[in-house]
Amino acid sequence: MNPDTGTVLAGEHAEAPCGPYGERLLHGWYDTGRTADLTEHLGRYGPLPLSSARSRGAAMPLVRAVEEAGLTGRGGGGFPTGRKLRSVAGAKGPAVVVANGMESEPASHKDEVLLSLAPHLVLDGAVLAAVAVGANVVHLCVPRTRASQADQLTAAVAERRRVRLDPVPVKVHRLPHHFVSSEETSLVNWLNGGDARPLATPPRPFEKGVGKRPTLIGNVETLAHLALIARYGSAWFRECGSPRAPGTTLVTVSGAVARPGVYEIPAGSPVPTALGRAGGPLGRLGAVLAGGFFGSWLPVPLSTVAPERGAGVLVALPEGTCGLAETAAVLEYLAAQSARQCGPCRFGLPAVAEDFAALARGAADARRIERLHQRLGLLPGRGACSHPDGAARLAASALRIFADDVHRHLHTGPCRAAYAPLVLPVPAARPPEEEQWR
Repeated sequence: MNPDTGTVLAGEHAEAPCGPYGERLLHGWYDTGRTADLTEHLGRYGPLPLSSARSRGAAMPLVRAVEEAGLTGRGGGGFPTGRKLRSVAGAKGPAVVVANGMESEPASHKDEVLLSLAPHLVLDGAVLAAVAVGANVVHLCVPRTRASQADQLTAAVAERRRVRLDPVPVKVHRLPHHFVSSEETSLVNWLNGGDARPLATPPRPFEKGVGKRPTLIGNVETLAHLALIARYGSAWFRECGSPRAPGTTLVTVSGAVARPGVYEIPAGSPVPTALGRAGGPLGRLGAVLAGGFFGSWLPVPLSTVAPERGAGVLVALPEGTCGLAETAAVLEYLAAQSARQCGPCRFGLPAVAEDFAALARGAADARRIERLHQRLGLLPGRGACSHPDGAARLAASALRIFADDVHRHLHTGPCRAAYAPLVLPVPAARPPEEEQWR
């Protein structure tokens, strides 16, 4: 049990999903119930399999193994990890690896839990990736708001340094914790001495990133999976999950479920399966948010098809909750948290948030809804990053899934639930001060 949040950690009370090692990322935690130090970690997994991560210019066995395993990014984008590795390994000059543990999505705690319970597995993956792509440094980025975790990771890195475990140095960095600060170009910008705000692309980080060098940026969960593939192989990885979505994945389940928490499930699992791991819904549901604040609302009854995009987040919304009010609060937060560097975020997103708030209050009319639809069509693909795209996706899904509520709010006024406490964990919509970006 998480003493700070009271939520179940990493699948307490849950059965192992598949494979000979049970819960793959966290099975060591099940052995002892606590974080493994380096001695326990090495006793469980053995030394770093550096021969499997031969540097670029050689046969690149780890890159091939990751490609054959079908591992995709676990940070929300779902990009093939092997392709990213090969792109950086094929670039000129020494590379850089960045392990992204920022987790700016308010409804997600999976990376926080993984770093707390299996820090050495993440560090193994980051170092092995560095050897594979020819990098001479690893930067591990975590939010400075989680000071105790940053201290724990710094101690873990020092523990590894004392025994000369890692062939490349690992540096722990504490970054500002804003919503867009976890975007990969924000990390590059900050590590290069700028603000933790996104950069316009191209070039992408794999072409010119930290120090203008080819840079591999990987979510910490992705890197932990890579460390297991290096040890057990691609066939082992594919024993779990589905052909299209192999392996396991971590998901944060919250809202109207019996045991909110972080769970490891087979990748590609349908939403009802994930909710079942959390003890199942508490009563009838009105909808489920899949993928977090950049995700989409799913209707009830739930499909047996797995959601295709977004962070590992599921929030079960109880029946009778106002999905329009929940979405309006998220959009207000996203508008406040933008980097305010380009038109879609400075002007378009606040306008969308204002229109949606009016709809939730019952103060909108048909003309305003038509304008809202038009604005949502203009936001995607126009910003320096995907911030306006994610907000537009969430808003469009709400208008679609809660269409009956939209009609009632337009013609009979807001429902009672429009003023009820929120189910979604939406922080206060306060824009960061300029100095807080650095």
